[in-house]
Amino acid sequence: MDLAYAFSGFAVGAIVGLTGVGGGSLMTPLLVLLFGVAPATAVGTDLLYAAITKAGGVIVHARRRHVRWDIVGRMAAGSIPGALVTIGILHFAEIDGGALTRIVKQALGVALILTAFAVLGRHRIQQWGSAASSAWHARRIAPLTVIVGFVLGVLVTLSSVGAGALGVAALVFLYPRLSTVAIVGSDIAHAVPLTLVAGLGHAHLGTVDWPLLGSLLVGSLPGIWLGSLLSARVPDRVLRSGLASILVVIGGKLVL
Repeated sequence: MDLAYAFSGFAVGAIVGLTGVGGGSLMTPLLVLLFGVAPATAVGTDLLYAAITKAGGVIVHARRRHVRWDIVGRMAAGSIPGALVTIGILHFAEIDGGALTRIVKQALGVALILTAFAVLGRHRIQQWGSAASSAWHARRIAPLTVIVGFVLGVLVTLSSVGAGALGVAALVFLYPRLSTVAIVGSDIAHAVPLTLVAGLGHAHLGTVDWPLLGSLLVGSLPGIWLGSLLSARVPDRVLRSGLASILVVIGGKLVL
């Protein structure tokens, strides 16, 4: 086990426990920019890391009936095919290592910037969703959820970012009257199969570092526990503003 990776897992886990977001959006750029891990390998490893760490959250939310399985099913009906199509294109296109690195870095940078706006603008997004008429929601909510899921599936597979904050933002807009706990529970329940399928696809492509995955998990589990304990003591606005600022800076660096 590499202690530096385990410590990084602990730090990111603590931030996830504090804010509820930031797993993929911090772990993947940390691996790329600080440790020099190849972008595709960082993405593939982080996807399986996310699937494992969020699985426990699904059990807790499901037991408390915080998961809307009908919404999870609609999202997955789009995201799982999106992930499989993306993996298929990466496999059959036989993209060389340099081109794949550029594609993943660009996708990662864009996803980080979008995540930053989702973190900061969650309440505004909810207001936009509430402004839509009930008739509009009744007619188009199901197909729109599937379409949004497909876009998330592609983005998450390319960058490992988006299953958390962007998924929550999408649900807040599409289902503005849904309680916060139901949105969070449903988003986590959707993120697990999406990241698992995308992660296994990356494993098939050979872009998963298994020893690295183990080291990250060893550090992250106690980090999430500690962050959850401290979350009530730190103002949410301060945490989210700081996290969004970091994501914009990192995303801009990767895009440019």
